[in-house]
Parts: sequence; C-alpha cells; structure tokens
Amino acid sequence: MTQTSSTPHGAVDTARDSSMADHPAGGGTERLAEHWIGGHAVVAAGERTVDRRDPRDGSAGAVVVAATADEVDRAVTAAWEARAAWRRTPPAERAAALKAAAAAVAEAAPELGASLTATTGRLLRQSVESAQVAASLLEEAATTGLGATGRTLAGASSAVDVVRREPHGVVAVVTPWNDPFPAAAGLIAAALVTGNTVVHKPSERSAVPGWRMARIIAEALPAGVLDVVNGDGETGAALVADERVALVAQVGSSATGRRIAATAGARGGRVLLENGGKDPILVDRGVDARWAAEQIAIGAFTNSGQLCTSVERVYVHEEVADAVVAELVRIAEAMTVADPSDDASDLGPMVDDEQLAVVDRHVRKAVAAGARCVTGGEPLPREGAWYPPTVLDGCPDDVQLMTEETFGPVAAVRRVSTFDEGLALAGSGRYGLAATVLTPDMGRALRAADELEVGTVKVNAVFGGAPGGSADPRRDSGAGAGYGPDLLAAMTVLKAVHLEAAPEPRRP
Repeated sequence: MTQTSSTPHGAVDTARDSSMADHPAGGGTERLAEHWIGGHAVVAAGERTVDRRDPRDGSAGAVVVAATADEVDRAVTAAWEARAAWRRTPPAERAAALKAAAAAVAEAAPELGASLTATTGRLLRQSVESAQVAASLLEEAATTGLGATGRTLAGASSAVDVVRREPHGVVAVVTPWNDPFPAAAGLIAAALVTGNTVVHKPSERSAVPGWRMARIIAEALPAGVLDVVNGDGETGAALVADERVALVAQVGSSATGRRIAATAGARGGRVLLENGGKDPILVDRGVDARWAAEQIAIGAFTNSGQLCTSVERVYVHEEVADAVVAELVRIAEAMTVADPSDDASDLGPMVDDEQLAVVDRHVRKAVAAGARCVTGGEPLPREGAWYPPTVLDGCPDDVQLMTEETFGPVAAVRRVSTFDEGLALAGSGRYGLAATVLTPDMGRALRAADELEVGTVKVNAVFGGAPGGSADPRRDSGAGAGYGPDLLAAMTVLKAVHLEAAPEPRRP
C-alpha cells in the first residue's frame, strides 16, 4: 500500500531511504521519492529511478524515483475528480489562490534558487531571479485571468447569442530543466486561472527544484487541482496517453514534442508546444562593434548557452566582422568560469556530461569542417561538466553547430557580404523560435521583422520585451502561444450558445 508523507516542503531528512532527503545547496545525495496526488505528498512506490550527478564536480546528485503507471493514473484521476468544483469556483477565488501561491514562491525564492543551482549548475543569482520571475508570472495570471471570457454576438432581437470560453478540463504540463521555474509557473498559472486542473511533470534533469516549487503552488490550492508526478520519459508518456487529459502543454525538445503531438493527436487530445530553437543574430554594417559583441555574448553565453532563446548562429556583415569577433573574444576570455554560487562567476557548468558531450561534438565537427576556433573549444580539465565560452569564426552552413540545437556557450560566427545574404541565412533552417537583428537602419529592421518566419523578432536587443506579448513558434520549434494573453485563450475552448425564450403555452 502506498503511504502518505506528512513531511512539509523544506524539511530536512538526511536518511538515504527517506522519501525526500533535502539538501538545498547540495552536499549529499538527495532521494526524491514523492509525488503530490489529491492534496497529499505520496511516497513513490516504483522501482525505476533516474540517477543524477552534481554538474559542478561530478559527485552523486539526486536519485529520482519515477512514477509508475498506476501513480500517473491516480494523479490524473485526482485532477479529473477535482475539475468540476474548480471550474465552478468563482474566478476571483481562483485568482486569490494563485496570489497566495505567488507570495509563497517569492518567499521561498532563495531556497528554490539554491536547489536549482545545485541541480543544474545555473548561477545562483540567476536561479534566485528565475524563482522570482515564476512568482511574478503567478501573480500576473491572477490578474489577467479575470479579463474577458467570451463575447456577445449580433443575433436576432428575440434571442441572445454568446461565445463562451470554457476550460479544457485536465491539462498536463510537461516542463524542461534549463529554466524550469518560469516555464512551469507560466503554464500552470494560465491553466489554473482559466478553470482547468493540472497534472505536472517536471523534467527529471531538474526534478528536485521543479518538485519543490510545484508543491509550494499545490499547497495553496484545493486538493486535486494541481497534482505532481516525478519521473522520466516513460512517466511523461503515460501521462500524455491518458484519454482524460484534454490538453498537453509542453516546453522541451523538438523530438519529445513530436512524440507528444503524435500520442495526443491519435486520441483527439490537443497540444501546446514550445520546442527547440537555433536562434540567429544578424549584425548589420554600421553598428558599434563592442555593443554588438556584448549582445552576442549575452545571447550565447547566458546560462552557459542553455536557454530556449539562446543565440546559436551569428551572422556578421564582413565590414564589421573583424572588429566584432575581436571584441567577442575579449569578452569571452575575460569571463570567469567558476562555482555558480560565487558572485564573481560569469559562467557555471553544463547541466550534465550528456549535454557537455553534445557541445563538444558539435564544436569538433565544425572545426574539422573548416571553422576556426578563436577561443575555447574544448571541455575544461576539471571535475564536473565544464565548458568555456567559445568563439568559432568561419562556420560552414551545413555543420551541426549551424543546423541542430547545440545548447552550449558557443558563438558560431558566419561572415556575410550583404544584409540580404544574412537575412536569408538567419531565416533558414528547420527551427523558428526567435531571431535578433542589430542594425542602425530602420528600413532593414522593418524588413527583418516582416520576413523572418519565427515567433519572435528582436531588433537591437537580444533579450527583452514588454509583458503581455504572445508568439507562435514555427516549424520544429513548436505550435501555439506559450505566453501572454493568447496563452490564456489556448487554455480554453469555445462554445457558441444560442438562447431563445420558450413560447407561451397554448390554450386548449
């Protein structure tokens, strides 16, 4: 029989066979053997585990006990049974619950950030900020979710015609490891505020911090409204295959997204996917070389290049290429690659040896094909998954470094002779998540915004944007708005209602 744990989140239990050995900043093997089902922390009954290593030094990290098919079924059942009451809950009360969750996440941001750093190697200051962003997204959804929920139609004067927005029912939220707090909070909040119930599976690569934040949110909600199962791809597959799951919202790899779309589509389920990217930055002639290099470095090296919208391809006009590359190398070689908990560090490790191997392979193949490694270019000789900020010049168009998602701290430079050539190359490939253009010419900026077939175009700033925006990824980067007011719309289905008064009873 599965037992229920009463250990509150954040409690310390160092026993190796406990359901959750909690060491927020590392310092020992953590065993995550809990799920949140029906308002309770449930001790995992499965035998399949995912063993992780601390990316900072290669030592033993978390051991995640994957949910069984029965536990996934129980989680979906809990969400299914809670959906009717949650749907009938007044929107203002749903919003109040999300605000309470936002406050709890904000208060726990230092602990959550430390857990993320210990798990993925992200810089501590960025990890804490990421948790704070998650709290803000919960708060934002609580406000924007009280907006319009339908529209009135111009029908006959003797009738009322409306289009209602209604929740799907049970939504599965499957999220990645590289920025897990905002990705999960944004999708969970949008689903909940619109009246859906949620079963959430955090990535096994960041299961411990993902579990901690999800549990904090769940504790602010009625039982069954948010359920959490930990595990691997097999766990996720069981969740996606459940016919009671009306919508699957996933942020992660394109390969996983395709499998989810096929499985859900085969049973009539809907999907909302934000998948891989190979985001380009195009540097036009006439720009300041130092500023351009700073923008490239921010895009390519932040979080060791492990962001969905990291800069992975760099197209530089030949008139400014020498100066831009020289400045980029200067920035890369001045970066401090050290313990991510150290405030002086500019770069932490890769998430694990597997990702390190991908980056190393892509770089080596590009160099073998003719690219020139200007700085970096091989793993650092230390324990852990460390790779330095790397700049390659003269990258061929057909190497993996320019065509497949690398997800590492690599600026892959390709020189172009004209803006038109650079724009065509930036718009090429099978991905279509985002793109950046640095140019002093407004006409070329407007052309880029119009012609680039990507979800987001950024001009003269590699990161940034006002709240409330929405974007649809293109091609292998996914489908459906993953943020903004259109995400709220995607979390609902439309129903047309035509209402007429019944005729008066006829007299005999």
